[in-house]
Amino acid sequence: MDRRSVIKNTGLAGVLAAGAAPALVQAQANLRWRLTSGFPKALDTIYGAAETFSKKVKELTGGKFEISVHAAGELVPMPGIVDAVKNGTVEMAHTAPYYYFGKDETFALGCAIPFGLNSRQMSAWMYDGNGLKLMREFYKQYDIMSFPMGNTGAQMGGWFRKEIKTVNDYKGLKFRVGGFAGKVIERLGGVPQNIPGGEIYQALEKGTIDAAEWVGPYDDQKLGFFKVAPFYHYPGWWEGGPQLDLYINQKAYDSLSSEYKAIVECAAAYAHTEMQAKYDARNPGALKQLVANKTKLVAFPKPVMDAAFKESMALYSELSAKNPNWKKIYDDYSKFRAESNLWFRFTEARFDSFMQGAKL
Repeated sequence: MDRRSVIKNTGLAGVLAAGAAPALVQAQANLRWRLTSGFPKALDTIYGAAETFSKKVKELTGGKFEISVHAAGELVPMPGIVDAVKNGTVEMAHTAPYYYFGKDETFALGCAIPFGLNSRQMSAWMYDGNGLKLMREFYKQYDIMSFPMGNTGAQMGGWFRKEIKTVNDYKGLKFRVGGFAGKVIERLGGVPQNIPGGEIYQALEKGTIDAAEWVGPYDDQKLGFFKVAPFYHYPGWWEGGPQLDLYINQKAYDSLSSEYKAIVECAAAYAHTEMQAKYDARNPGALKQLVANKTKLVAFPKPVMDAAFKESMALYSELSAKNPNWKKIYDDYSKFRAESNLWFRFTEARFDSFMQGAKL
């Protein structure tokens, strides 16, 4: 008698008694976990990746594994996310690794560094290069298991009350800039400010800061920056392809069945792809609306980019000389970046350049 006949004639109970149940039927019992986000709910695209992940995990486990998603500050203040996951205060977090460069600059390599990899290159380094392996080795120090979970694509350079025309315009500039990029802004004479997304508008409106960057048109329009700062510079040379991560407490992850581990991995990969797809689809329309509202789009002058590049490379050399964690990963990262950019130069860059100049 074949398997279908057994199920038909004896029912599921008979199959279970015979020890012939599919693996997922035998999976572990119901789980209820909590995930803290590094972002406010208002930013549906970047915050929404965690909700997408949670929904997929629930669907793929038939409702047996539920993960509640909490906005930044609801359970844990954003700066405390790494410690909260490490200590098991929450099982999971979704955040930008470079927020925690104060613990170790190496965190930034898991997200974005000035003049680093673009989003496709970052995914290539993570999934088919040594990126994921090296970052996971680093995260072991914090009892964290990681998965890539989202990318914004190349970001804009931010909103400024006054146009940046020369490097000297950075002198004394109070600039809200995320994470590690502040180290380079500082070297250019600026005064970096690390302010959570939900608090940027008020600081910019009151003049507490002179400029601010977040992500790009879709998010920036929601946050209303165009109302208080007219100059929208590009590109965000410090964020060519910032990757978001799913952090999981190592003990909690180890407790999962092999099926649940595979589901977590697949759900994170789905959310990873969806986030950038949403940004790429929604940014064009938002940018048109911003320009219609008299936003002034301004490219950073090449001498400004050159100066920022020079300071970035000098910073990386200094870090390699004093931080073994950084050196181990950056050596691999920089080699991958050089080889990848050589390839992109002959394909993606030339094709994109032509298409973006073509009359469509």
